[in-house]
Amino acid sequence: MRFWYTGGGVVGAHPADAIHCGRYRQTGPPQPVGVRRFPFAEFSTVRKLFAVNQSGMKNQLSQNEPAHSPVTVNVNEDSGLKPSAGSVATDKVIVDPPIERARKGRHSLNRPSGLTGETIWMYILAIGLFHVVALLAFVPWFFTWTGLIVMLVGVHFFGDIGINLCYHRLLAHHSFRVPKWFERTLVVISVCCLQDTPIKWVTTHRSHHGNSDEDEDPHSPLVTFCWGHFEWIMLRNKDTRSAAAYDKYARDLLADPFYRMMERTSLPGIIFTVHALLYYFVGFGVGYYLTETVMGAVQFGLSLLLWGVIVRVVIVWHITWSVNSLTHMFGYRNHDTTDQSRNNWFVALVGAGEGWHNNHHHDQSSASVQHRWWEIDITYYTILLLGWLGLATDIIQPRHKRIAKRRKANSDE
Repeated sequence: MRFWYTGGGVVGAHPADAIHCGRYRQTGPPQPVGVRRFPFAEFSTVRKLFAVNQSGMKNQLSQNEPAHSPVTVNVNEDSGLKPSAGSVATDKVIVDPPIERARKGRHSLNRPSGLTGETIWMYILAIGLFHVVALLAFVPWFFTWTGLIVMLVGVHFFGDIGINLCYHRLLAHHSFRVPKWFERTLVVISVCCLQDTPIKWVTTHRSHHGNSDEDEDPHSPLVTFCWGHFEWIMLRNKDTRSAAAYDKYARDLLADPFYRMMERTSLPGIIFTVHALLYYFVGFGVGYYLTETVMGAVQFGLSLLLWGVIVRVVIVWHITWSVNSLTHMFGYRNHDTTDQSRNNWFVALVGAGEGWHNNHHHDQSSASVQHRWWEIDITYYTILLLGWLGLATDIIQPRHKRIAKRRKANSDE
């Protein structure tokens, strides 16, 4: 039996039996489709309590909670999903969550109350500058096929491995484990995406899951699309950008000196600068070798810098931001979650599986978001590859697979 630190005095026997987000884990048997889940049950933002009776895992709503209408869930042999009590089994997916806010319309939220009114000008200038410089990609002088290929490879290497695999599924959700040296190597790759420090990223993401599509959600598009996509980054929110917030949501990372150093020093910026210069000087050397002229070397170096770093960073930004915005507005639903999360095929395609967002909100601890055979999850396949290489262990399977495995084990006893 393995136990793990949660920072809140809650421990469990295995992540597969936990509904959690990061260090906050609420142990218990898996809940069926349709059960309202609050992975941050110890937070003050949770106002209603739900109990599970011994007879059937049914919701016990408080007296103030209106009764929900029956919902439609997808049930087929491929998905392994089963309907909950009160659900209607058909071959269709859920269209809207059965919550009062959905009946009022999607754009009905206020901005988070933790906003201080302070504008983060450093972020505004950096985001604006990168977008302006990226426009140089339309100038033929900067274009090379090598630069384009390096950009496409970089989107996968830095975006999918750095953000999806490391920041999201490893650090934020602990969906698998890797050796410490390899974890820190992945973090170095992650900071080359300019998506903030690990502690800030994890704090924001865990806050999102704890308050998903509620007023305190740091980046819900139910405020406005632009707010959920990028505006939230430009205003300081004390509920996600303060020592108290880091202690509340990312205490596991704060306990590690490596992550504290990332937070307190300029090391992330230094890493990004060094990696950008490396692109340029490697391109300069290759260009001089190919053309035997300084101008040819400069041109090739700037091409790799522009396409391999600037354009790639901007593209990865918008892929990540699209998970926050598009997948809470457009798409279909496999599961009756209490938010507006949706599965969006376009975001899943460009985001290596991250677009199957409703699946993720249904089962946050899982290393996989593939709940149907055709919901391809490249990030999960990469995790499995790391497991095959011996670099990843304790890979948490999707909930329906965990349930099936547990039932098989019980039947064999």
